[in-house]
Amino acid sequence: MVAFGLLATKWYPVLFDSPLNATRAVFFWLAVLLALAFLVCVIALKGERRKTFLWYALLVAASYACLVGIVLLVLSFAEDGISALLFYPLLALLLAIAGSFAAIAAKPCKAAYIAAGCLTGAAAVAVLVCMGVLYASGESLISNEIPEELASKVSQLGLYLSAGVLVAAIIGAVLLIGRKEKKGFDSRSIVYAAICVAMSYALSYLRVVKMPQGGSITIASLVPLMIYSYMFGVKKGVFAGLVYGILQAFQDLYILHPAQFLLDYPIAFACIGFAGAFGKIKKLDKLPQIQIALGGIVAGLARFLAHYLSGCFAFGMWAPEGQPVWLYSLIYQSAYVLPDIAIAIAVCVLLFCSPSFVRTVRRVNVPKKRLAETEENKNEAPMSEN
Repeated sequence: MVAFGLLATKWYPVLFDSPLNATRAVFFWLAVLLALAFLVCVIALKGERRKTFLWYALLVAASYACLVGIVLLVLSFAEDGISALLFYPLLALLLAIAGSFAAIAAKPCKAAYIAAGCLTGAAAVAVLVCMGVLYASGESLISNEIPEELASKVSQLGLYLSAGVLVAAIIGAVLLIGRKEKKGFDSRSIVYAAICVAMSYALSYLRVVKMPQGGSITIASLVPLMIYSYMFGVKKGVFAGLVYGILQAFQDLYILHPAQFLLDYPIAFACIGFAGAFGKIKKLDKLPQIQIALGGIVAGLARFLAHYLSGCFAFGMWAPEGQPVWLYSLIYQSAYVLPDIAIAIAVCVLLFCSPSFVRTVRRVNVPKKRLAETEENKNEAPMSEN
């Protein structure tokens, strides 16, 4: 049944049946070309040229992400009839992020960081308030054409217990793993968070395939969040993932129950913040690809667990007759969560194969003293072998 659904679902990279899908497909292939060009340039360029290129590549990537998000959001509003209560605050948030990034790129000073953080923060709060109003009105159920009798069959106890246990587990893991991380957000970490969340949100529109009851495989949409967690640590990474999860709810508002919303959106994507869990393990400093891959695996499995529990307790009524709910949820969630995280891990590993990219990231992630020790050990390694 699930396999049939996968074959029957829409494959967005080759779907041109409407202006929205055609634009989405064009952005998808353009993103692929830009990624290939980026890899070729990173491999070909050396020294200062590569460093300069990486800076301009960041500018292009962030600008492209904001462009994709704004254009596709406008087309979604025009074609799909997304609620105006969601559209305008989301558009304001994307414009605020784009403007903030442009200001910081032009003049990266403390005042610019503070102004950008306040502007994007205010826009984000407005988005959350509007979402609360929308959910309270019951419009989300109507937009998904979910009958009241179907919505009433969800296991409320199972959802509340699952959400509560996972929230407690995430908080405990964050306190344990991030106990040595810097406390609080500074202006730079806030702005980087806004940029990475915006990039992930834009990339999430570039779907490879969308599942019938929610969920999709995207073109490495989780990569910016994973890199942010590696740079700034698990505490800030989990928070950025939580914000991203709330934004995801706007893109595909599929809500049956408040606890199901928590599991499928804020909790599931907050787990992506664990991608940086191995970034500060000194024994793995010479293997950054292993650091990000292990972190990605932990993050992906944690996200999968959140979706899996939601599937068991909220969407089990759609399981084929005779199939256990736990098996239905396992198959359904595996069909999109595992490929989506696998793509993100593969892209991150490729990026972390570039020494220049790793050095750029570690200027934020690793203390200067430790970074110098790592570079010194790396330079001495060939001599010791001879």
